[in-house]
Amino acid sequence: MSSSMPAERPSCANFGSGPCAKRPGWSLEGSVGDAALGRSHRSSIGKAKLLACCEETKAILGLPDDYLVGIVPASDTGAVEMVMWSMLGPRPVDICFWETFGKTWYDDAVNQLGLSDVREISAPFGSLPDLSQTDASHDIVFTFNGTTGGAKVPSLDWISDEREGLTICDATSAIFGMDMTPWHKLDVVTYSWQKVLGGEGAHGMLILGPRAVARLESYKPPRPLPKIFRLCKGDGTLNGGIFKGETINTPSMMCVEDYLDALRWAKSIGGLPALLAKSAANFKVLADFEAKTGWLEFLCAVPEHRSNTSVCFKMKAPSGEPMGSDAVAKFRKLLEQKGVCFDIGAYRDAPPGLRIWCGATIEASDLQALTGWMEWAYAQVAAA
Repeated sequence: MSSSMPAERPSCANFGSGPCAKRPGWSLEGSVGDAALGRSHRSSIGKAKLLACCEETKAILGLPDDYLVGIVPASDTGAVEMVMWSMLGPRPVDICFWETFGKTWYDDAVNQLGLSDVREISAPFGSLPDLSQTDASHDIVFTFNGTTGGAKVPSLDWISDEREGLTICDATSAIFGMDMTPWHKLDVVTYSWQKVLGGEGAHGMLILGPRAVARLESYKPPRPLPKIFRLCKGDGTLNGGIFKGETINTPSMMCVEDYLDALRWAKSIGGLPALLAKSAANFKVLADFEAKTGWLEFLCAVPEHRSNTSVCFKMKAPSGEPMGSDAVAKFRKLLEQKGVCFDIGAYRDAPPGLRIWCGATIEASDLQALTGWMEWAYAQVAAA
């Protein structure tokens, strides 16, 4: 362990897990200079840009032809909530969670929607529950990647192709960073722009398969739905305009252009395979570093379950005991004071430690430079 200050610095010090780092080479003028600012989102140019967000997303992800992509209000949270309020009720529900946001969906289903037949399938931070406990006749709600717990679903083999219920997947820190295929296993997918592609907050994305559309058009929820949750028209049919760039409420055309820029960048580097490869390479930098230190340890103990985007660690004191929250905070503060790393604290509900973003907008060379600074900062804390 070196106590000498490293000479090499990350070119971008933004390693937070949302909002995440902008793409390499991003600039305000060069990336969003063509935004339709001051123009109505209902104008021809506004609708064309919104439609392009949906169409380019579908193309890059390689979604099936009969899947729909739309822009909805209130980030990933809004997308998940509008689906829960609009679709849940006709079947029992299994909600699988192992971190903060999945637990929120469980609490909302029980305490806000008041659903009577909800089953909790959960595990502590850093672990996965036994997903084989899910019932194919139930609706299933789960997060693909536990953003705050550092554990992800390794595959979708546990989802039956003969299921009767819907699968509703919160994919906000997984999509564009993890292999989520085969898509037919997922009836609903939600995410926001601010994660793997480094977009801005406040806008949600909603992907619906044909089984989800059938549920929307056949089930009328026994509860009032606010305007921003309504996916169907007055006659009970799907509001298809949502999936053609006709948003429920007014989006930021600046953020729309920024998302289009991120999609163009993704396409330019090789599309989804290149995005997945970048995230995997980034994760490997930290995995190699963890393997050679005696003081850093993955929060998730099972290698195939470890998130390769929101990478979570525990830290050990020189004694070998878990490092306390004050010492972890001092470690992070040293990095911030040197301007080499920002926003890597564990989520407020998680055990004390680090959460370092490894999505595709991060460069492996920056993570490599960061590891030298992490060694330096640890030496300072250990010597105190």
